[in-house]
Amino acid sequence: MRALVLNSADKGKSVTATVKTLALSDLRQADGDVLVRVGYSGLNYKDALAITNAGKIIRSFPFIPGIDFAGTVEEGSGNWKKGDQVVVTGYGVGERTWGGLSEYARVKAHYLVKTPPSLSQRDCMAIGTAGFTAMQCVLALEEHGVLPGSGPVLVTGSTGGVGSVAVAVLAKLGYKVTALTGKPDSESYLKSIGASATLDRATLSGPAKALDGEKWAGVIDTIGGNVLAAAISQTKYGGAVAACGMAGGNEFKSSVFPFILRGVNLLGIDSVMCPQARRQVVWDRLARDLPKDAILKMVKEVGLEDVPDVCKNMIAATTSGRTVVKIASAKL
Repeated sequence: MRALVLNSADKGKSVTATVKTLALSDLRQADGDVLVRVGYSGLNYKDALAITNAGKIIRSFPFIPGIDFAGTVEEGSGNWKKGDQVVVTGYGVGERTWGGLSEYARVKAHYLVKTPPSLSQRDCMAIGTAGFTAMQCVLALEEHGVLPGSGPVLVTGSTGGVGSVAVAVLAKLGYKVTALTGKPDSESYLKSIGASATLDRATLSGPAKALDGEKWAGVIDTIGGNVLAAAISQTKYGGAVAACGMAGGNEFKSSVFPFILRGVNLLGIDSVMCPQARRQVVWDRLARDLPKDAILKMVKEVGLEDVPDVCKNMIAATTSGRTVVKIASAKL
């Protein structure tokens, strides 16, 4: 089987990424009791951090990265049987256990989610961890009373994977979406997937006011830092902010005023340890509410050999939408 393998000769100070041919027996039995033949994997910012060594994601070598994948069960366990179509995201796959940038992967049975019938393996990875996280954010806003009639919703980092899916889903559900972006040439793309308006990221990048004018019924923030603080300060009475990223920093300086004077809710979104039952709800909603044409507009397909270069571009913030990796699986 072919796999992208990370190696380090200096305990992680530098890392090489090479496509290698391994034996199926090389897969670590301790990683799981279900063997999956991988059809597609996806590339996420966390993958890019691991593969370029821009972040200390991987602690042991050799290692196969890839935090999400879709495929077919080859050896089942528990309720899973050979031939089942499954998708895997989170649980430390591609961080602590070997991941999906490989023709085969071993995972624990409770990591698996049944692929919705209307989604192909490629569709699932066009959505991927990013889209899964985006739909979690949408559900969180809904559950906190932010509905299409509540007012405009701001999506930050809107050309990225999470942001793109969030824009497309919210638009289909009838929300008026303002897409925050630092890419001036992205307006046509964002409006093609459903954004009603775009906003220059620089307008929210400076230090936030303790309490600013009310603009947003809800916010999906993928950036963190000053942008998150500014978005909170501009959220309307009773509104909610779903926070799921930290590309702009893992700290933010805010005030209690939005929370105690406007009743704003700050909602933390975790896509790693989300329970299996909730995962199935999220995937079923993605199958229903994410338009297929939006998937096609936001996806680029590459092969295993292309992954290191794509990851470098992701770190440099020169990519947009989703990148899927086609894994040419040989049969057992």
